[in-house]
Amino acid sequence: MGKFVYEANQKVEIDDRALHHLQVVMTTKLRRGEPFLFTWREDPSIGGGRSSVWMHPGCNLVFKYASSRVPELNRQWIDALAFTANSPSGLYLVHEPASVGAPHEPAVGVH
Repeated sequence: MGKFVYEANQKVEIDDRALHHLQVVMTTKLRRGEPFLFTWREDPSIGGGRSSVWMHPGCNLVFKYASSRVPELNRQWIDALAFTANSPSGLYLVHEPASVGAPHEPAVGVH
C-alpha cells in the first residue's frame, strides 16, 4: 500500500496501482491549472467517514509507493478517473475497468 499525503497533514493509504493512476490524473489537471476536489473514504479503524481536500496548483502533494516497480497504466481507468475529476463532486477512486465500455462504479470503501 502506498500513501497519498496532502499538505503534510492529510494522509491516506491507497494501493500502489490505484495511486499511480490517481497521480497521473491529478498531475495532469494541476499542470493545466485546473483545481478540483479529491474525496476518499477513511478506514473504519480510524473512525470511518470520508475526507475531501481541495486540489490546486500550489498544494503540496506526496505520492509514496510501497514498491519500486512502476505499474502499467490502464488508459480506460485514467479516463474513468478523469471523468470523476471533471464532475461537480470531484475526483474519487473508481474500480479499474475490466474492458472498454465497462461501467464506472465507485470502488468499495473509497468514495
